[in-house]
Amino acid sequence: MRTEKRACSGVRREFLFRTLPQHACLLAGVLGLWEWAARAGWIDVTFTGQPTGIGQFLWSNLIQSPTLWIELGWTLLGTFASFLMGSVAALLVGLLFVSMPRLERFSDPYLSAFNAMPRIALMPLFILWFGLGVASKIAIGFSLTFFIVLSSTVAGMRGVSQDHLTLTRTLGAKPLQMFTLVTLPGAVPVIFAGLRLGLVYAMLGVVGGEIIAAEHGLGQTLAYLGSTFNMNGVMAVLVVLSLLGMAIIWMMTAFERKLLHWQ
Repeated sequence: MRTEKRACSGVRREFLFRTLPQHACLLAGVLGLWEWAARAGWIDVTFTGQPTGIGQFLWSNLIQSPTLWIELGWTLLGTFASFLMGSVAALLVGLLFVSMPRLERFSDPYLSAFNAMPRIALMPLFILWFGLGVASKIAIGFSLTFFIVLSSTVAGMRGVSQDHLTLTRTLGAKPLQMFTLVTLPGAVPVIFAGLRLGLVYAMLGVVGGEIIAAEHGLGQTLAYLGSTFNMNGVMAVLVVLSLLGMAIIWMMTAFERKLLHWQ
């Protein structure tokens, strides 16, 4: 345990005193060069914006006014709702497929056909069914999350070592005990990989749906700013979306490490 803590402390120290300054210098250099090129007229700010304008937009709409926070809240609502619903449905269907392989073989052509459809092409149908509100965005996020988590659940369950299952069965374990003590813990790493990817794709689906047609959300804000040629605003929203994606990945990775500390 002490060795583990010492290793974690060393990693944090290296990140704070070596890796972080390197990234900060790189970003400062890129932003400085971008700003200089914009002021010198080497690039057209109508199409690229400039760092000072992006900073002003973020300051105005995040600090002085809660505009972007409100739109971010709508995007997060759709993202987490679609992720939770899609993940739970995928986990249940995955368990059903593992216990009933014939049902999986029967359902595979239909699921593959639906999964092959571009979700953005289905957006008009979702809007017709669920309206312009957050429900249609949840539907598109659900359709993306479901198949990603389903495939990882089935792969994780079937990838458990057969030797462990045979040994557990030999020792007299009941089916429920085998599932909770062997199958599920062995499948968790693969399932979590699908959950992490599913959450990212849920956000991408929700934002994509908001760009097409929505009343609220960062995607709708991005579409409006792009239509009015406010490139500083477009770049600022893209920065917020990229930071949101990084935060989601970091959150899921940290939760996975905490859950799988025994490995």
